[in-house]
Amino acid sequence: MRIAVTGAGGFCGSHVARAAAAAGAQVLCLGRRPGPLGQHLHWEATAPASAELRAALRDCDLLVHCAAAVGDPRPGSPAEAESHAVNVAGAERLLAAAAGRPVVWVSSASVYDPRPSRRLVREDHPTAGGHLNAYGRTKAAGERLALAAGAVVLRPRAVYGPGDPHLVPRLLARVRRGVLLLPGPDVELSLTAVQNLADACLAAPGWAPGAYNIADPVPYRRDEAVRRVLRMHGVTDPVIRHLPLRAVRLAARAVPSAGLTPYAVDQLAHSVVLDTGRARGQGWTPRWDLDTAFTTRV
Repeated sequence: MRIAVTGAGGFCGSHVARAAAAAGAQVLCLGRRPGPLGQHLHWEATAPASAELRAALRDCDLLVHCAAAVGDPRPGSPAEAESHAVNVAGAERLLAAAAGRPVVWVSSASVYDPRPSRRLVREDHPTAGGHLNAYGRTKAAGERLALAAGAVVLRPRAVYGPGDPHLVPRLLARVRRGVLLLPGPDVELSLTAVQNLADACLAAPGWAPGAYNIADPVPYRRDEAVRRVLRMHGVTDPVIRHLPLRAVRLAARAVPSAGLTPYAVDQLAHSVVLDTGRARGQGWTPRWDLDTAFTTRV
């Protein structure tokens, strides 16, 4: 089997590329940077699809789309414009270039509207509005195109694991003398080990088109999960202290910064538990969790 992986030079894409190769597939890595193995074809999500890309995809049995503009951009910033250029316009061009071939589309639980309760989120939870930043808004718009094209869309939440460039570095950067401040009281959260996401990407071609939540076997209590991650990364006796949620929300709205925005507060301060029953019903089982995901190396 020949599998094309977009964003194979990034965090999620590189794990998918390795997992595909380990399963015996030939891997074509699409993106600005080469992937960890296989053939590389330079691809810019913001540029028109080249004849070379179209020809390469014709030779593939499956396209796994992991590339995305991620982050929490300020409204009106160039990064916000790039989110639309990559996650929506780029998505549309890529689907056209795939020309009907099977597609697994890596989306995000950030597509879910944060206004209704997310204590148990099924795939029919609203995705049409309420997003707190351009990332959630453009990922939702991009996945609508993928769903209309008949793709299998995966919705992980807070993907972590070996080589994680986002979640763990941000936690470590905010620890001061072993103390980490978090907004509001402890909550229950779903997280997704990158290995569980990679397994789902390779299992998904046999699934019915549509959206599927992807997460670890069970949700975590936020504070204990953070302590475990910090211990694994050298903080020997981490202490969690809670900031008043109302005050944090006001500060995030008044002076949003790279580390304190309404989206960042929402991600940490509200229970978000994904119901993974639909994916499990297809035979997928999450095998990795916080205790095992960091034991592998990249």
